[in-house]
Amino acid sequence: MPIIQIETFIQSSIQTCFDLSRSIDIHMQSTAHTKEKAVAGVTSGLIGLNETVTWEAIHFGIKLRLTSKITEFDSPHYFVDEMVKGPFQGFRHEHHFIEYETGTKMTDSFQYTSPLGLLGKAADQIFLKAYMEKLLSRRNNYIKDIAEQ
Repeated sequence: MPIIQIETFIQSSIQTCFDLSRSIDIHMQSTAHTKEKAVAGVTSGLIGLNETVTWEAIHFGIKLRLTSKITEFDSPHYFVDEMVKGPFQGFRHEHHFIEYETGTKMTDSFQYTSPLGLLGKAADQIFLKAYMEKLLSRRNNYIKDIAEQ
């Protein structure tokens, strides 16, 4: 099970970083290159505890749907979204926020299990983990740019 850890320091308040990270609209803007859109559940605004969103996007030339649910929530310090339906066997994405005098450290911990057994594990090593790291980094940099305006 690959685990991806990304830390991003943002010169903005913890509440701003927390809210931008759970904004459906900001997520869609940051993933426009995959044509990602919210198609069910919470489809705009801020998602909260026990709410779900179904995303539709194109990855590797294939249209995919994934539904995730906010399973843990401690504003403005922490929230977790977990896949409840989609192409992975499962994933858990933890979002942590620590406030400092000069801004906020946002830490993502993303762990997932690929489908297809050994073939999925090979895909992780060859390209999938790097692809997911790039996707998460791009999203975090987008949040950073918006928060620091």
